[in-house]
Amino acid sequence: MSLFVPSRFRNQPCTMRNILELIYPELEHAVLAMGHQAFRARQLWQWLWRRGVREYGPMTNLAREFREDLAQEWAIAWPEVTEVRTSSDGTIKFLLRMVDGATVETVLIPDKSRYTQCLSCQVGCPMGCSFCSTGQMGYVRNMTGGEIAAQVLVAREHLRGHGLAVEVKNLVYMGMGEPLLNWDEVRKSLHILSYPEGLEFSRRRITLSTCAIKGKLDVFGREGLALPAISLHAPTQDIRKRLMPGAAKWPIEELIKALQEFELRPRERVTIEYILIRGVNDGIEHARQLVRLLSHLKCKINLIAYNAGPGIAYEAPDPAAVMAFEEFLRKKGFTVTLRKSKGQDIAAACGQLKTEVERTQGERKNEQGFING
Repeated sequence: MSLFVPSRFRNQPCTMRNILELIYPELEHAVLAMGHQAFRARQLWQWLWRRGVREYGPMTNLAREFREDLAQEWAIAWPEVTEVRTSSDGTIKFLLRMVDGATVETVLIPDKSRYTQCLSCQVGCPMGCSFCSTGQMGYVRNMTGGEIAAQVLVAREHLRGHGLAVEVKNLVYMGMGEPLLNWDEVRKSLHILSYPEGLEFSRRRITLSTCAIKGKLDVFGREGLALPAISLHAPTQDIRKRLMPGAAKWPIEELIKALQEFELRPRERVTIEYILIRGVNDGIEHARQLVRLLSHLKCKINLIAYNAGPGIAYEAPDPAAVMAFEEFLRKKGFTVTLRKSKGQDIAAACGQLKTEVERTQGERKNEQGFING
């Protein structure tokens, strides 16, 4: 009897349940239901999430009978890496295929002696932000909690397999998808990623970036599983409606009031994310409007120079405009950081690699159809 899950379960729609979908209490319940002792769940969790083992055979501190039972009932289904690109600045981008064939992106962003990993939570995105490659591709489906968390396993295996001693220290839910529109599965992934004996990421090392969804934002705040980052990107309702038609359904003034009541711990502040786009929201008049909007909010502002994507009309801002915008906010007393754009040579912005690969595949199919025709 096999002690491991055949590799075909990692590359094709899986007929077995994926054990990576279980949070710890569910795993313990499953172990007990199989007639084994509860402490075996802790050992199994360590193999799955701390050591990143893909098969049951190497789990040598588990009884053979237990491993055989697991192999019969549970697959260990990781996302499959279909493409990896490494930037000259050290950024690493992965295109991952889920067991049903859906593809998503995850990115490792270097910062001195560590990496921050950008996680996706949906295949595509329903928000329709006009500046975002993911927003333009539309929505396919929600990712599961296990799929979201397993992105970290893939990244850690890649780093170790290439002899890189640097670890993933921080996580940001800033990849494909809107986390609060998939909150149940995002919550599950947060429980998996933060659980002791496994990856054990603390709240202060996980940031959840959201456009802000009415009726969901307060739930996220109460549960306190990650730090909040709000994708604002506009100082007025009219500009936000142009850039973010889905998010703008919640009027910007109401959103700011909700953020003023957001549950934070001592010394925490809401992060406001603001992408600077040439001629759209990057002028001093826009900075002045932003100051008025945020004047009563306990926040810090993260400015991001737009990374232009193929097929999207918007342009990156002039560096001088970026510096002027930042300086104006600082003079008004705001804490401001300017996020450096990384990975431009590998299509690292959200959705760009997936869009590029799918476009190339489509062109090849069209060429082959022309030849065959």
